[in-house]
Amino acid sequence: MRPKKKLSILKRIKNSRFAVDLYYAFIDRAFRREHAAVVAGKLAHIGSGATLEAQRFLLRRNTHRLEKGLIMRPPKPVFALDYIGETVAAYERVATADACEAARVEEFAWFTSVLGRYFAVVGEAPQVAGFRDRFKRAGANPVAGEGRSVPYAASTRPDNAVAYGDFLRLCQRRRSVRWFQDRPVPRDLIDRAVDAARLAPSACNRQPFQFVVETRPAEAAKIGAIPMGTQGFSDNFPAIAVVVGDLSAYFDERDRHLIYIDGALAAMQFMLACETLGLSTCPINWPDIEDREKRMDAALGLRAHERPVMLIAIGYADPDGGVPFSGKRSVEHLRRYL
Repeated sequence: MRPKKKLSILKRIKNSRFAVDLYYAFIDRAFRREHAAVVAGKLAHIGSGATLEAQRFLLRRNTHRLEKGLIMRPPKPVFALDYIGETVAAYERVATADACEAARVEEFAWFTSVLGRYFAVVGEAPQVAGFRDRFKRAGANPVAGEGRSVPYAASTRPDNAVAYGDFLRLCQRRRSVRWFQDRPVPRDLIDRAVDAARLAPSACNRQPFQFVVETRPAEAAKIGAIPMGTQGFSDNFPAIAVVVGDLSAYFDERDRHLIYIDGALAAMQFMLACETLGLSTCPINWPDIEDREKRMDAALGLRAHERPVMLIAIGYADPDGGVPFSGKRSVEHLRRYL
């Protein structure tokens, strides 16, 4: 259907949600992939085929909810009765796998420490006695990581050694670089940038994203050519990262946009970290266009509930390469006080 015809229909139906639903169900299938991905994510999270990773998402969320309960003012003697059962059940399921996997030991210590603190705070409350017993039978050692894996006073955070002027200069230096040196990008530097990115805020600490990285220039160039807007310079990408959101982190459609919010928060920290490591980056928008979605699915081996959020080209900047000035809006235009 021609754009003018679509626009004419939309003008007529804009005030009727039912008509809009029918339009996108039968005339324009622009949201079909998102709908399918949300359904696939829900089934992976709460369906009969719920994955172990989905249980980790649930456990991250509920452990963070327990943390928020532990820091409430005034404190409640007993709380979390509506979700402590599913939290302990998820803990039981991941305990054997995660306690023995080196890459998950730190996170598992957090699960264990927070649950241990919770049961210590609620004491002998009969409502949670059965869950406490199950937690102990799962082999929990609540003392592990107590000093670093439970809520702590704001005053004990690491000192801030970065002055505002230094941070502003870092932001001014970080610009979208499109021309790179023919020079390999060390994986250890990318891992250090991801280490900084993982500290970004995430809704209920689910962390529903992954950095899928290609460091072979020829393959990076192919992936970088999939989205729109990279024609003419994607063939010089030394490395590329695709931020991929995972909709199996959620049980409800209401949260479907969080993969984009959380993924973008982590991506910004990743790019700033790259700059401190001598690497330059170029964030690349991802278009929701079906043929490009299929090409990215094939390139990365994505599952039905995974969606690309954005791409980030990575490399050492060509000192002679041009960088657009990209004038920014003023503080006055970006800020509105109420």
